[in-house]
Amino acid sequence: MASKQVRYEALVRALHGDLFRYGYWLCHDKHVAEDLVQETFLRAWRALDSLKDEKAAKSWLITILRRENARRFERKRFDMSEYDEVSIADTHAIGHEQEMENYLLREKIAQLPEEYREPLVLQVLGGYSGAEIAKQLDLNKNTVMTRLFRARNQLKESLEDEPMFRGQFN
Repeated sequence: MASKQVRYEALVRALHGDLFRYGYWLCHDKHVAEDLVQETFLRAWRALDSLKDEKAAKSWLITILRRENARRFERKRFDMSEYDEVSIADTHAIGHEQEMENYLLREKIAQLPEEYREPLVLQVLGGYSGAEIAKQLDLNKNTVMTRLFRARNQLKESLEDEPMFRGQFN
């Protein structure tokens, strides 16, 4: 039992931040993301013995989190409405212009269709390769690579329309 608890605590310490960021990108609500992460770790505790390869822990937890997010919609249908994205405080002091650029970039990514947004977020925030993303999303690797390509192109096009970013890209 002590060995299981040590493994579990190591997982929580190492991956809590990554899971929270991904959960936040999925639901756009800090409190819901916290609940998703908590439920994810609860399920992980119950099934920790099924995790054989420690290197696969992050993918395993991301998959659990995605399924928890899906369960949230199975249990209750939420009213769809416009929302104000809550900023996640960065530990580094950044200037006002950088904050505005970051906010705009988050808004543009949030406007992408989910089929493009999810692989892009997994790659950018999670640091996953195309093959890892394909495995997590149960897609073909070529499909994931195509979606990543299209997501970047759509993001680039939407940013080129913004006066703040005009002329910054070749």
